[in-house]
Amino acid sequence: MEPLKMVPPTSVALLVKDILIFEETDSGKETNLPFFADGYPGLLFQQTAHGLFIKPHNKLMPTSFLYGQTIRPIEMQISGAYLLVIFRLYPFVFKSFFGVDPKSINDGCYDLEAFREVDMTSFNRHLFAHGTVEAKVKAIANLLFGLLERKKQNLDFKVKQVIERIIRTNGQESIHSIASAVHVNGRTLERRFLRETGLPPKQFARIIQFNASFEQLAQKDFDKMNEVVYANGFADQSHFIRVFKAFTGKTPRVFSKRMN
Repeated sequence: MEPLKMVPPTSVALLVKDILIFEETDSGKETNLPFFADGYPGLLFQQTAHGLFIKPHNKLMPTSFLYGQTIRPIEMQISGAYLLVIFRLYPFVFKSFFGVDPKSINDGCYDLEAFREVDMTSFNRHLFAHGTVEAKVKAIANLLFGLLERKKQNLDFKVKQVIERIIRTNGQESIHSIASAVHVNGRTLERRFLRETGLPPKQFARIIQFNASFEQLAQKDFDKMNEVVYANGFADQSHFIRVFKAFTGKTPRVFSKRMN
């Protein structure tokens, strides 16, 4: 199922890559939504009749939560009608804004009820009461903007610079080259990047590189598989297959056939 993708309000564009809306009105439908590594952690609000389960963890998720880097493939399972509002965040926000060690929620989540700076129980009630998706999006954006106003000085803008460069080059520029370009010692960059994002910069670059190839496959934007391999900077097809399978559990050809 393809989500509706929204551009974030200007007030939070520093933090938010985009906003994804998944919605189903059929109360009898069973939905499975697969998610793969894309480099972006997020904030998710769910409005469901019977809850949201994450496989393979078999975990019932809270109403609003932060999720970390998705490294291993997961699947969201929902029974009946639902609404999911997902703010995909640039991965340098959690520690500064929420006091969460981002590494601790890689392939995991943080229940926002535990965040003491905001009464999330009341906030969730207000989100349920808002009748439109637009109103819910605005409320979440306002929450993030309030945190931005108070905590902007805590952000590591050098790490932000590195993240932007990795994303812009689809993970194909060497970390050594990026460190030189932003005038940071390689070891210092490694330490700061891991602290703020929960990943070493090379692993983050690998995820971004994988995601670019994943999107190309999903959109069927190729004639031969080698086009995907070399367009995305993989050394050869075996290297590409190895990376793709590590993040999806499937080979590119199997994945591509299932998309048909």
